Amino acid sequence: MANERGIERVWTVEYQEGTGPHKQVGQVLPPGNWEQFDPFLLMAEDWFQRGTFPDHPHRGMETMTYVIEGKLKHEDNHGGSGVLEPGDAQLMTAGSGIVHSEDPLPEETVHSLQLWINLPSGKKSAVPRYQDLKAEAMPVRKEEGAEIRIYSGSSGDVMVDTDNHVPLTYVEVNMEAGAKVTQELPGSFNGFIYILEGSGTFGSGETEGKQNQVLWLGRTSSETSSEVSIHANNSLRAILVAGEPIGEPVVARGPFVMNSEEEIFQAYRDYQQGKFGPSN
Repeated sequence: MANERGIERVWTVEYQEGTGPHKQVGQVLPPGNWEQFDPFLLMAEDWFQRGTFPDHPHRGMETMTYVIEGKLKHEDNHGGSGVLEPGDAQLMTAGSGIVHSEDPLPEETVHSLQLWINLPSGKKSAVPRYQDLKAEAMPVRKEEGAEIRIYSGSSGDVMVDTDNHVPLTYVEVNMEAGAKVTQELPGSFNGFIYILEGSGTFGSGETEGKQNQVLWLGRTSSETSSEVSIHANNSLRAILVAGEPIGEPVVARGPFVMNSEEEIFQAYRDYQQGKFGPSN
């Protein structure tokens, strides 16, 4: 029988006005909490227009970008490109090094969530890639008064074949008032729920949560499966994310996430020497 998880901590996301085309930003998962959030590094909620995120590099990590509003174009120096629309997501593996841009289409203001996921030392040199996860192609688990769209991992008996370097569950939960669902997770996973709209009660202690709040899941035995219950007080939309902790040192400088300072210095040298392209 699965252990029911409680909610360990709740916080409300605070928003700051951006500059220029970067209109507003909120830190859903503030950076620097490497051990607590493992394998997650940060999650940012952004409202932005063209010119906010031009070409920039990454190494040693992945990003999961989920578009709430607007149309977002992605291009990278490994030949990847595509347009994400509301409800779409993309898992981008920086691995050994990638240079990419994330630019709204003309006249668009994009509202998005971007999660940074650490890679274990043995995967930091993985071949860069991206996986577009279009909303209409993602499987949906349907329960009474609830739909759960699965971008990575599984929910109930419904699974998706997203190719993960780090075991990851990423689902969008949409519920009518009064509905209740349960999401199973491996007991070893760290995870959280971020409420985009509405309110509800969560976990074994029926912890209350509302729009713009993060509910961090309590830990349980890593030897067993676990579950978290969600009960919607009114129409509810939330993102539930959980993943397998890596348990390695984290050294993050700007867009690079490695295990040591020397690896960070090497990343900057390699980038400056043009070694982030597909032929290197």
